Amino acid sequence: MKMFHDSRHPDCRQPLGAVTPGSLVHIRLVIQGYADRVTLRYWNSQEQLIAMDKQPHGAYEAVIRMPDHPCLVWYDFKALDERGHWLYYGNAKDKLGGIGAHYQDPPPAYQITVYDPAFNPPDFLREGIMYQIFPDRFHRSKMPVAERRDRVLHSEWNEPPYFIADDRSGDNWALDFFGGDLEGIRQKLPYLKDLGITILYLNPIFQARTNHRYDTGDYMKIDPLLGNEEDFIRLCEDARQQGIRVLLDGVFSHTGEDSLYFNRYGNYPSLGAYQSKESPFYSWYHFRKHPDNYASWWGIPTLPELNKADSSYRHFIMGPAGVARRWLKAGASGWRLDVADELPMDFLRELRKAVHRESKDAVLLGEVWEDASNKIAYGQMRSYVLGDTLDSVMNYPLRDVLIRFLSHELPAQQVVRQIRSLQENYPLPFFYSLMNLLGSHDRARLHNLLVRQDYAHLPNAQRRGLEMDKHLKELATERFCKMVSLINALPGMPCMYYGDEAGMEGAADPFCRGTFPWGKEDRSTQDFVREAFRLRKSRPVLTRGFLELACEGEDTLVIHRYSKDGKDVFGQPLDDAPYTLHLRRDVLRLH
Repeated sequence: MKMFHDSRHPDCRQPLGAVTPGSLVHIRLVIQGYADRVTLRYWNSQEQLIAMDKQPHGAYEAVIRMPDHPCLVWYDFKALDERGHWLYYGNAKDKLGGIGAHYQDPPPAYQITVYDPAFNPPDFLREGIMYQIFPDRFHRSKMPVAERRDRVLHSEWNEPPYFIADDRSGDNWALDFFGGDLEGIRQKLPYLKDLGITILYLNPIFQARTNHRYDTGDYMKIDPLLGNEEDFIRLCEDARQQGIRVLLDGVFSHTGEDSLYFNRYGNYPSLGAYQSKESPFYSWYHFRKHPDNYASWWGIPTLPELNKADSSYRHFIMGPAGVARRWLKAGASGWRLDVADELPMDFLRELRKAVHRESKDAVLLGEVWEDASNKIAYGQMRSYVLGDTLDSVMNYPLRDVLIRFLSHELPAQQVVRQIRSLQENYPLPFFYSLMNLLGSHDRARLHNLLVRQDYAHLPNAQRRGLEMDKHLKELATERFCKMVSLINALPGMPCMYYGDEAGMEGAADPFCRGTFPWGKEDRSTQDFVREAFRLRKSRPVLTRGFLELACEGEDTLVIHRYSKDGKDVFGQPLDDAPYTLHLRRDVLRLH
């Protein structure tokens, strides 16, 4: 007996993809050979076994009404053969949907996402082009002046960052600064507008000890090296005039130990939680034994973990005068949430309500590295796509398969499978609003990764200032441009990490966070990116059109974008010609 089901074929499942509550979903299994009983196993909170009705041509069908609330639904099949043995059929072994597989035991299940029909992220996400800036390293308007003795200032803009290991944290010391500032970003708005950028995502800008500022010191104050609140307001106002919105990095899972709230070193005019149990911030943290034994982010003692269940902390973040709403009032258009999958789901729901009270157009975009519809974190399944938490996530699964495809680690078929899986699991509005990042501040520069030159085999101190030879750099640039073309052709929001368009290279943190090479850019790569983004902005079919994917052998991807009867995927008029990209990766030239 052979069974067949393809979750992406309308003869097997109708409607396809994510659905809304109360929808009727027709599910069919085709069987070749004898089958006594055919059962659909279906569940969300409770399991149901449903006898499937026999149809012509060996098909068996069940019709399921989806729950009346957003959730995930799961299903698989079993059939009794002529020997009286149960055989099982479920999701493919890679769990990416589509054509499934036979199993001797209960199999991995297929997923149906049931989402809120009112969920519709703002158009500026799916129609946008994002640019990520690490503020200390983009552009400085003046020479910086240190207000702290533990900081080192680089007078030479173009030298590499330092790597000095911090014995306590096991991480980089991160106390060298180049002095990039908000005014420097504002001065470069014409460059960003000419590049085609419509959204700026800024890594943290609030007062902190380190150059990355993920160790927040004061959520209510711009870091003095970056400027002040007036500089931020001016940046947002001028950016809006150029058609550019600003997203801030929200680091709400932990603070710095050197902060107004923890205040381990007494550098702030407050009674911090480390200093006294009488501190108004004491309940914000998890102390096992006060003061030195406390929970910290990933065990890093410089980053004490926040108690997200604490009511006073929540009010501080989400209240009418809280952090989230305060900076929206000042001009931000939303938040990128650091380690969003480490924030409780009820925290995210409350945060979403808070930002929408301030602005219906404000967005929450989360850092989630896996499929965001079925992420398992801390032993629980968490779905961020149902319409009650996040508007978008960083599309690391896409980034990963494209890098591996272009560097000859994956065939084209696997790229197609990964994209189709996301398309199937994500609601349409979510899929078209994804942050399709190329580079990242958390990984080696994209040019390096595309030619396997991240120098991971070398100690950190030896990676400083390393550059690829001419041959490798040319190959890296060729592959980078192909990745831009692929991201440009897919649904979602392309995101350029600052300087990648100028040819920047570098190993992982801190060397992926070098300074923008003003005056030393790779002009031809900049021109390529500029023209690619102009194409995307001029072709509505690339932001709102239907998507078909195919591959030709292992080396060529085919992306086709089109309208149906003059309508886009959202049912709105779309008067634009189809667009097709045939992209063949290069002949392997690495040794």
